[in-house]
Amino acid sequence: MRFDVLTLFDDIIKNYCSYSIIKRAIQKGIIEVNTVNFRDFTHDKHKKVDDTPYGGTSGMVLMAPPIFEAYESIEKTDDFEFIMLTPQGEKFNHKMSVELSKKKQLILLCGRYEGFDERIRLGLKPKEISIGDFILTGGELGALCIIDSVSRQIEGVLNKKESSLNDSFSDELSGMLEHPQYTKPREYRGMKVPEVLLNGNHLEIENFKKEQRLIRTKIRCPDLLG
Repeated sequence: MRFDVLTLFDDIIKNYCSYSIIKRAIQKGIIEVNTVNFRDFTHDKHKKVDDTPYGGTSGMVLMAPPIFEAYESIEKTDDFEFIMLTPQGEKFNHKMSVELSKKKQLILLCGRYEGFDERIRLGLKPKEISIGDFILTGGELGALCIIDSVSRQIEGVLNKKESSLNDSFSDELSGMLEHPQYTKPREYRGMKVPEVLLNGNHLEIENFKKEQRLIRTKIRCPDLLG
């Protein structure tokens, strides 16, 4: 799968992708992450990508021409999705991550300043995605969240397929939160690992995990239970 990120700050993307699971997936050739700096598609000596908005409101707005030209420079596969990171977009979740992982290519547009010239939305018709009801300085963190989350769904990225199947919100957990996890030592500062996890009875262990998932989801995210 290929990710192409339209950004003013290439290093934010490249630095994150040089670590851990994403780095290994790139080295294995399972995914590819490219950056396109839309400042390179300006035509004035100051490399200007933003300007004051018509109507007199505060802040600066990203101009349409550099972003149109940067987007058009990207070689597209026969199955891609163009995504604009914006707080006005559809809320990103696990289900969307799984659906996007079926694509061959994601093109991710990262905003800055006060937002985008509306003609970018009208002319390029991206899928608008938000990672939450809060404001960030730029879209790079949102793009990295999508790259990381979507990559986990691609076969071969994780060492064990079961790792993603047992994540919170996955279909294997019926969309619920993951159960509590424990590792060594058995006791720490008076807190003990539940005995049921130590008795070797797989049926009892599985029932315990299901019960804990239900309890945790009911307390923390009751909306997931319908």
